[in-house]
Amino acid sequence: MNGNALRTGLVVLGALVLVLIYASAFTVGQTQQALVLQFGRVRTVLNQAGTDKPGLYFKVPFLESVVLFEKRLLDLDLPVQTVLSADRQNLEVDAFARYKIADPLRFYQAVNNIQVANQRLGSFTNAAMRNVLASASRDAIVRTQREALMNRIQEDVNRQAKNLGIEIADLRLTRVDLPAANSQAVYQRMRTEREREAADLRANGAQVAVTIKARADRDVTVLIAEANQKADQLRGQGEADRNRILADAFGQDPDFFAFYRSMQAYEKGLSGSDTRLVISPGSEFFRYFNDPQGRARPAAAPAAGQ
Repeated sequence: MNGNALRTGLVVLGALVLVLIYASAFTVGQTQQALVLQFGRVRTVLNQAGTDKPGLYFKVPFLESVVLFEKRLLDLDLPVQTVLSADRQNLEVDAFARYKIADPLRFYQAVNNIQVANQRLGSFTNAAMRNVLASASRDAIVRTQREALMNRIQEDVNRQAKNLGIEIADLRLTRVDLPAANSQAVYQRMRTEREREAADLRANGAQVAVTIKARADRDVTVLIAEANQKADQLRGQGEADRNRILADAFGQDPDFFAFYRSMQAYEKGLSGSDTRLVISPGSEFFRYFNDPQGRARPAAAPAAGQ
């Protein structure tokens, strides 16, 4: 009887020891950091950021509790918000941040959990973006100073997040655009400007074309006038030379010249197949038909008795 009771007591004691060991032992992973709380008061911090002490730990069962936090980087996605730039341009800004819990004790005391931390960080980041971007122009935000502005926003957020035990590792402006209504207005303005430039180019081209055409017409008129003048001069000179040559030829042999001119007249006058001439046989035109020397036929004697 006593032996059974002893065995039962040992089993109960062993089970109690196992329960106590199970309730007191806990592990902290490589990517975790932990707070050990005793009646709500922080007793110790395990594997804090900057240290590397993961492993098996023990706590006082039922009197102490453990709160685990991420040691890795956490993401903060911010909603798109509209900010006003220094040149009075409304811009839609989409940003995100990556942060880590640098001080788990302060983090636990200030925000206690990730959800509240994200809300506070979102508020800090939105306020910093509005303040920083309000001092920069649209071109600086979009192109020229974007990296510097992101660094300034990150520094401002880090100053406030330090009180939460948080450190911002990276903050980026992923998209900076004009609002949809403004984009349409800008597009319409750009289109109007391009159409005006195109109209100016066409007008200038038409003016240049008219000038070139007028110059070409003038040059053509001048060239034609000069060519006609030159042609008239050459024609007059040719006719003068022809007349001189003819005069010289006539002076050298008047009979041959007269014969040659008559042959030309015969060729031109009798060239057609149906040419008809109504001329008196005694006409000067046929004198070389009547006499090879071209002498005129003597007049016929009057009839006797007349």
